[in-house]
Amino acid sequence: MSTITVIPHPELCPTGARIQASKGVSLCDALLAAGIEIEHACEKVTACATCHVYLRSGAASVKPPSDEEEDQLDDAWGLEADSRLACCVKIAEGDLTVELPVHTRNHARE
Repeated sequence: MSTITVIPHPELCPTGARIQASKGVSLCDALLAAGIEIEHACEKVTACATCHVYLRSGAASVKPPSDEEEDQLDDAWGLEADSRLACCVKIAEGDLTVELPVHTRNHARE
C-alpha cells in the first residue's frame, strides 16, 4: 500500500487528506474512493484534462506520462512541470503528494 497525501483544496478537500491505495490502482480511482470528488468528464479514458493534478512529490515512483497523456495535458488549465492526469497515474510502491488545481478546464462541475 502507498500513502497519498492530498494538499488542502478549498472545495474538494478543505482539510487535506492522507489515504492508502493499492499498487496498480489509478490515482483518480483512489481519490474518488476516498470521497475526493475529482472531475473526470471522460470517465477516465484519457480523452480530457479534467482530472489534472500536480504530483508535488513521489513522481519518480510512477511511470512517466505516455504520449497520449502528454497530448491531453496540453489542454489542462495551469499546466506545470509536475502536472499529470490522475486517470493515467497508476499507484506504484512509493508515496505521493498530490495537489488539486483550483480550476479545471470545465466551467461547471457535472
